[in-house]
Amino acid sequence: MGIATRAYAAMEAKGSLQPFTFNRRDLRDHDVELKITYAGICHSDIHTVAGEWGSVLTPLVPGHEIVGVVTQVGKSAKKFAVGDLIGVGVFVDSCGSCENCAQGLQNYCLEGMTGTYNGYERDGVTPAQGGYSNAFVIDENYAVKVPANLSLPGVAPLMCAGITLYSPLRHWKAGPGKKVGVIGLGGLGHMGVKFAAALGAEVTVFSHSASKKADALAMGADHFVLTSDPSVFDSLKSSFDLILNTVSADMDLHPYLRSLKLDGTLVLIGLPGKPYALEGNVLLPARRSIAGSMIGGMPELQEMLDFCGTHNITSDVEVIPASYINEAYTRTVASDVKYRFVIDASTF
Repeated sequence: MGIATRAYAAMEAKGSLQPFTFNRRDLRDHDVELKITYAGICHSDIHTVAGEWGSVLTPLVPGHEIVGVVTQVGKSAKKFAVGDLIGVGVFVDSCGSCENCAQGLQNYCLEGMTGTYNGYERDGVTPAQGGYSNAFVIDENYAVKVPANLSLPGVAPLMCAGITLYSPLRHWKAGPGKKVGVIGLGGLGHMGVKFAAALGAEVTVFSHSASKKADALAMGADHFVLTSDPSVFDSLKSSFDLILNTVSADMDLHPYLRSLKLDGTLVLIGLPGKPYALEGNVLLPARRSIAGSMIGGMPELQEMLDFCGTHNITSDVEVIPASYINEAYTRTVASDVKYRFVIDASTF
């Protein structure tokens, strides 16, 4: 029958979330079962429930920022033991054999990674249900160990928001001597600031909210640029090695592209509702690039958590009971959270 699980689910697209019970799958040989302690609310959960990213497989239990304690292991599982703190992120499986998976880049699996929710597991039959619940079952190879010194509520968002910013910073070699810009100081952006600062880069936050300045500097930013005045970009031309755009809204990218040095890169992380307009002549004069980045593979996910353990980095969160999920969705859309809602899974 599987593991009886209490959760919150959307019973229809655009619907509110409500209490829901279902059975997780029985443990397979390499599976682990975990008692979820905290589950983060990601903006992509909200987009998915609203049907803004395609069809919605209902009933839908969202959530891909999961942390918990191992309660049971499959007969062939060796990676974790009962009592271990582990985390689960945006995907729960991949083909495991393509060239990208072989490099530990399961997030770029050529056959497509298996998302944590709103789809089926690779058997094509078992619905994949997410972390807004009190229990979870996953193949041990798609979970990571959580450093014991970190505050667990703040760990949950690292499984998506954290790795989403850590991966491009590592790929484009942010560090001492590099100037890094972060557009937006929200659930994603604040992690970018913390990581870039810990890596030793000179960090600038771009924001249209003057009220974010104190937080940005407290998180490690060296500079804060208020973008409501377009003239601020005049003195920033050819300044940055790397700029990370964490904003999901449509915006003019040209001022940021002009702010890149020779061979500088603007990395798109947020997903706007429509294509960006772009003039090629802003790229050519300095061999500038626009790139994209999406979460990270399993080795990098563990590397990030170990880095967080060393530098004591977690997400800034507001912990809520499950009964507050729908209100949290409304507040997240209104950017009324510092900086991530996290559900106390004991309240399911």
